[in-house]
Amino acid sequence: MQIPPAVLRRPAQSIVIERLLRSQKEQVMNELVQRLTKEQPVIVSLRPEPTLAAFKAALDRKYVHVKFTETRGGTELGLRLEPGSYDLSGADLEQGTGQVTLSGVLTLDYVRVRCHAKIDVASLAGTGWLEILPEEKAEEKPAEEAAAAAGGDEAH
Repeated sequence: MQIPPAVLRRPAQSIVIERLLRSQKEQVMNELVQRLTKEQPVIVSLRPEPTLAAFKAALDRKYVHVKFTETRGGTELGLRLEPGSYDLSGADLEQGTGQVTLSGVLTLDYVRVRCHAKIDVASLAGTGWLEILPEEKAEEKPAEEAAAAAGGDEAH
């Protein structure tokens, strides 16, 4: 919801609007997000086929799709794997054995979450859950991210 700039210049009204938006957001805390905070079955979603080679390629790209299978139609989330957000030490990807642990931050239905998944390499299935994260404040964002959001580019 976009608030017109003229409204934002009126302090009392902007505070009321901010409180109203926060209240609505809390009330609308998506049922899906809440449901996915409980550990449940997931699969690694790979195309065109779920193969070990396709899984290794996704890990190499540092981007893996995880599908929660117990929602209506399934809920597929794309996880960007940042350094330290995954653990492959419990798996032998050449032999197709063991377990990997994945996690990635994303926004689902306007809620910032971290998706966690424990995947059995042999079956490319396992369990996953969401962790609801606190909202980021503008001052908490890294300088380069804030510049990019403002349309600036420091590296001309």
